[in-house]
Amino acid sequence: MTGLAGTGVLVRGILRRDRMRMLVWVGGIVAMTASSAAGVKGIFPTAADLQRAAALVEGNAVAIAFNGPFQGLETIGGRIAFETGAFTLVLVGLMSLFTVSRNTRAEEESGRLELIRATAVGRHAPAAAALAVVAGMNVVTGLGVTVALLGLDLPAAGCVAYGVSAIAVGFVFASVTAVAAQVTENTRVVSGLAGIAVGGSYSLRAVGDIGDGTLSWLSPIGWGQKLRPFASEQWWPLVVPVAVVAGGLWLAGTLASHRDLGGGLVPPRAGPATAPPSLGRPLGLAVRLQRGAAIAWGSGVLALGLVYGSVADQADKLLEDLDESVRDMLAQSGGDFVDSFLGTTLLILALIGSGFAVQAALRLRSEESGLRAEPVLATPTSRRRWAASHIAAAVGGGAAVLAAGGFGLGLAYGLAAGDIGELFPLLASALSYLPATGVLIGLAVALFGLAPRAGRAVWGVLAVCFVIGFFGELLDLPNWLTNLSPFEHTPLVPAEDPDVLPLLVQSAVAVMLAATGMAAFHARDIG
Repeated sequence: MTGLAGTGVLVRGILRRDRMRMLVWVGGIVAMTASSAAGVKGIFPTAADLQRAAALVEGNAVAIAFNGPFQGLETIGGRIAFETGAFTLVLVGLMSLFTVSRNTRAEEESGRLELIRATAVGRHAPAAAALAVVAGMNVVTGLGVTVALLGLDLPAAGCVAYGVSAIAVGFVFASVTAVAAQVTENTRVVSGLAGIAVGGSYSLRAVGDIGDGTLSWLSPIGWGQKLRPFASEQWWPLVVPVAVVAGGLWLAGTLASHRDLGGGLVPPRAGPATAPPSLGRPLGLAVRLQRGAAIAWGSGVLALGLVYGSVADQADKLLEDLDESVRDMLAQSGGDFVDSFLGTTLLILALIGSGFAVQAALRLRSEESGLRAEPVLATPTSRRRWAASHIAAAVGGGAAVLAAGGFGLGLAYGLAAGDIGELFPLLASALSYLPATGVLIGLAVALFGLAPRAGRAVWGVLAVCFVIGFFGELLDLPNWLTNLSPFEHTPLVPAEDPDVLPLLVQSAVAVMLAATGMAAFHARDIG
């Protein structure tokens, strides 16, 4: 027990420091789930509406890949779980990932943990405190969504299963992040490894649900959906996440006992004796710093594009085996099902890929607060040139990540449809989201110059864009609110005709925001 000495004090410290961050995470997930569930209930007021909608989904690989297995769609609760469940589980996983990483490896990398460990604090107390806080956040989130669903007069067993699935998935990704924090001494790598686990879990779930369901048993998100909320709930699948969490916590504790404070099990690779000439220039240094993150984000988006592209040609099968009235209704809506699916998928890939652009732009602030900017600016390098190099790396890396998603989607769809010529149009369509991504980069730079401590608010803006993109129509959001997202002004190619004017306007806004931030940075003090 001496290894856990001081855990309670550290828990109180985390709660005091991160209380607003926790409130945003937990409150946001609960509010999103509650509002989405109410929206679904309003869309399908009768049993006939549910049956008609279920007929559109049954056996269709596209809908199943996006949302999950076909279960309980003849009930309003099952429809709510189908429409919102996967997204809720992903958000809970990300919440656990970032919170554990921030309170373990980030504290260790900054040197603060060394000061804490110099007091009467046990070896495992900091990690135990972080995990205890994350466990509490997951439990409160699970209880919150359960109460929200009960407020819609849904069956209690299904509401509890929905909430328990969120808790279980959150615990799994918390333990995975705790293990990743022992492997490397770099916080970004820890977040990247855990992020790959979340993305891989979603992809495995999608592929598994399209097939016979076997691969879904390799996915934590799949485990959560195996509880079958509102569809004859089954509780025995909880054995799997419980065993994984127990094993992960044991492994994290064992690994922590066999490494030095501040180090990782995998030591950093020694660099070459002579640095390449590019590192002597601000742009070369910025590209080197962002290279690993760009490769990680690009690989994830590429894999997701390949998964969705492989089933895109089946989108038109939604029209098969439906009665004539339903086919007429869909035909009147205009647009091709395959094109609509491809356009929606490109929007999703662009939103995910923009995460790298935001992270890369915020590197300006982390370099400044980490005291790494001052040595560079002590040379003849100007502030504008230093900031512009990181902005260029964010824009270039963001374009590469978007291109990776478009390439994966186009390649898989072209091979599945037997027309590889679809590759290049979809690649170009993916890059059309670069101006919208540039607006987020410009906003991050503007905050960096004007209010550096508020820079992380850009993540909140990206989260709002996610909600608008995924649930805007479902929640019947007003036009003025949806228009705040730059991604809503990018034509949904190939479902819509391309339009250059919105892209030019977005590009101009991005440039003005970035110029404002650079001017403010030039006028303020460093640090």
